[in-house]
Amino acid sequence: MKIVAKTDKGIVRASNQDAYAVGEFPDEVAWAIVCDGMGGHAGGNIASALAVKVISDKINASYRENMRDSSIRNMLDSALTAANMEVYDMAEADPELRGMGTTVVCAIVKNGYAFIAHAGDSRAYIYDGELRQITTDHSYVQTLVDIGKITKEEAEHHPNKNKITSAIGAEKMIDIDFDEVELNDEDVLILCTDGLSNYVSSDEMISEVQDGKYYAFADRLVKKANYNGGGDNVTVVAISK
Repeated sequence: MKIVAKTDKGIVRASNQDAYAVGEFPDEVAWAIVCDGMGGHAGGNIASALAVKVISDKINASYRENMRDSSIRNMLDSALTAANMEVYDMAEADPELRGMGTTVVCAIVKNGYAFIAHAGDSRAYIYDGELRQITTDHSYVQTLVDIGKITKEEAEHHPNKNKITSAIGAEKMIDIDFDEVELNDEDVLILCTDGLSNYVSSDEMISEVQDGKYYAFADRLVKKANYNGGGDNVTVVAISK
């Protein structure tokens, strides 16, 4: 497996509240986690870093070579639920951290399939000659799109675009979505925070990855986001076979 990753605070923000982790297991299995922290003071930094640590620890402790697909899904569900509890409990215990949370998108890539879990508006895409968004944002504007109040095009510039409806640590219970998608030999799985998706169009993403030079994908996409304004922290992980 080939994995590249990069995070950057962007042009505007003073600090980086994104966090990520990636890894591999001996049987050609890759995993990745991307989080985008939110909350006043240092809360966003703490929430994203804690969530990444809890989820990565759970994956490394629980993964087994012959895991069935259902067991991988259960592992991801348990990992995200555990992260939610730890972030929520920390926020409740410290008034300065009250209200902190983090989005999350994570994936296990095994035997030609990507098993993806997410909460919030950090996204997973697959590039297979075209760019397909796999995850569906947990956001206010996505809800408006789903019920037909606004179009996808209107959602791109909606004033409440960043209002999240599900996140690690925001509530005692968390809504987690799962996706399972096939990955062919030339496909690329991209995990990212909204610092990428809000500043780089689908066509621009395609132009940065279509030459197949996988080692440059994360760096190129981060640079493009900053070139286009860099108004947010940006994190990209790209995985290919």
